[in-house]
Amino acid sequence: MLFSELGLKAEIQRAVAEQGYDTPTPIQQQAIPAVLAGHDLMATAQTGTGKTAGFTLPILHLLASGPNDRLTRIAKTPRVLVLTPTRELAIQVEESVRTYGKHLPINSLAVFGGVGINPQIANLRRGVDILVATPGRLLDHVQ
Repeated sequence: MLFSELGLKAEIQRAVAEQGYDTPTPIQQQAIPAVLAGHDLMATAQTGTGKTAGFTLPILHLLASGPNDRLTRIAKTPRVLVLTPTRELAIQVEESVRTYGKHLPINSLAVFGGVGINPQIANLRRGVDILVATPGRLLDHVQ
């Protein structure tokens, strides 16, 4: 199976190819169609098997394919929230979103503790499509 057979938007396939990938890993072959079909996903696999791409690629596809209506854009509210247990994982997930979504009009932001909250607030006010957050910092922003 090739990434081109998974039904992902051409812009995503291009970004994947630019990273040197043409064949999805087993976890990606299972996860991507499930997420595209709207199913919840819980998966485990060894480090380095592409789990992050397994859920970020279909999320990017769904956002790029779905309504990009004016009200959503005016409200500047996140359309996707990804929770991660650590800042390192938040950074990794958000980097994957940027890498694979670089040819799409989709923006992302990672928020986590240990750094100033004010720049994060300013970025959130500008609007973000995909918010990657650690639970503690997310609660800080909600409060």
